[in-house]
Amino acid sequence: MIRVLFFSVLRDLTGADQIDVAVEREGFTVADVIQQLYQNHPRIEEWDNKLLIAVNGEFAERDDTLKDGDELALMPPVQGG
Repeated sequence: MIRVLFFSVLRDLTGADQIDVAVEREGFTVADVIQQLYQNHPRIEEWDNKLLIAVNGEFAERDDTLKDGDELALMPPVQGG
């Protein structure tokens, strides 16, 4: 299982702080998880080109491979004012 954490507006759009996603195969990537999330939570797809992504507390890319037990965090860009 991959634990997916949602922050800020993404939490509001999904209605959850976190969810678990099953690792479907070896070589499962961040992009695979994100696409699965869009199917279940289509409202977050509008944030696609703005997402900040971290795996196990380190910034990550969409083609990074995930393994069972990883934690994937999805965050909107930091906003100030």
